[in-house]
Amino acid sequence: MQSTAISANPLKLDVRSHIKCVLICFVATISTFQYGLDYALVGGFLSMPGFLRVYGYYDTKLQDWNIDPTVQQLISSLMTIGTLIGSLLVGPFSSRFGRRSGLWAASLLNFVATSIMLGTTNLGALYFARLLLGISVGWFLTFSQLYVHEVAPAHLRGITFAVYQCQLSIGSIVGASVDYGTHEIEDRRSYQIPLAIFFVAPTIQSIAMLFFPESPRWLAVQGREAEAEAALRSLRNSSIDETELRAEFNEIRESTREQVEQNKKALFLEMWRGTNLRRTLLSIAVVCFHSANGSSWANIYTTYYLEIAGVSNPFGFSILITAIGLIAAIVSSLFVRYIDRRTIMVIGAGACGLAQLAQAIAWTISPGSTVAGQVVVTFNGLFTFFYVAYAPFAWLLGGEYPNSALRGYCFGVATALNFLGNFLGTLTAPYFINPASLGWGPKYGYIWFASNTIVAVFAYLFLPETRDRTLEEIHEMFEKNVPARKFKTYVCVGVETYAVAAGKEPTQHEEHGG
Repeated sequence: MQSTAISANPLKLDVRSHIKCVLICFVATISTFQYGLDYALVGGFLSMPGFLRVYGYYDTKLQDWNIDPTVQQLISSLMTIGTLIGSLLVGPFSSRFGRRSGLWAASLLNFVATSIMLGTTNLGALYFARLLLGISVGWFLTFSQLYVHEVAPAHLRGITFAVYQCQLSIGSIVGASVDYGTHEIEDRRSYQIPLAIFFVAPTIQSIAMLFFPESPRWLAVQGREAEAEAALRSLRNSSIDETELRAEFNEIRESTREQVEQNKKALFLEMWRGTNLRRTLLSIAVVCFHSANGSSWANIYTTYYLEIAGVSNPFGFSILITAIGLIAAIVSSLFVRYIDRRTIMVIGAGACGLAQLAQAIAWTISPGSTVAGQVVVTFNGLFTFFYVAYAPFAWLLGGEYPNSALRGYCFGVATALNFLGNFLGTLTAPYFINPASLGWGPKYGYIWFASNTIVAVFAYLFLPETRDRTLEEIHEMFEKNVPARKFKTYVCVGVETYAVAAGKEPTQHEEHGG
């Protein structure tokens, strides 16, 4: 596929010149490991005898340890509720304290929550810790993404978000693997050993962030322009051409002044006014692609369908499917610089919808059979591959669309609504799948095929293309009310003027990718 990206980015458009910043972004996203880790660990805890002896009961009918369904649901849902609450708090917190402080606050909450879970045997304390941990994870996810959005060179934002997804996938693999190694321990160590891993990533990140600067765009929004310039210098390689750096900083400074001037009132209300309304709705929509594609139910019921398919070691095989996600994240990092964001969204959502449809058709033709189970498992693996391949770029677009003054508020609300969608999807899935209710099983995929189709069509018609564009260019195009289909070819004269004022020769890069 031949594609052309137009950009007024004054920087050299390679990777080698920006290795320093890429490494900083890698460290800033280490904590996203936590979300994948928790997602994998808790599912394993609910089947561990050591955990069930503390928080469950001995079922005389089953002659085995079990857990009350309400307790099980609260352990899982309080984490999601905490994540939702944390995401809503991102806007007011970040507008006052910045991106780095948000990551440090998330680490502190993580340390407190994990310590409680390690030491307590009380259900009430466990519930509180799960809620606290949810807030922490919500902050890790949002603040790390906000930081990367605002510090990475425009042409490398896609790669840094692929790295973000890799860290999340690695967290899932580590969590599932550690659970597998400790699940037969009969005492509390079976879940305490995995829980201790929660201390690792935030500790590394918290120490490392002491040596990294605050987001220059956040500093510019605060009017601290001298600090913003110093931060930008420390993010770029020391060998960078001075004219390029001055041009980049002038673009950020002048555009930010304009954005702050336009958004002086209550920021939460400004999100819904004028040209900001379109940006806010697009950000919410694209972030909610995650909850609209059916990934929550597909992941939760993987082990169940592996058993139906006759897989001898369903737990181990589920780790393999998780590893497919990691492979997809690595693959996506190889093509994101050369393929348009909107194209990735359309192909990804379309492929996920077809994978859901294939599972539903197989179960309709031969419900409950081993062959149908094998088809479900195969297409579940394909679903995982395509979902993880495009998932990070939904987050990427969601943070690129808002302006710098409103990014924290807008992205926080979008993330919260996505987690609300995930929560509702997880909550209602049993009613469709459970034989005691509707008993659809994988036929539930018909609904998600329709949902993914809507997502793909929406992406094709309404998502503006932002590949290689600076955040300042994106702001200019939204302010000019450029139609979505014209974003790709629009020449940003205003941003180019800021660069020229700093001594940079006029440059409109055109990149060709295959």
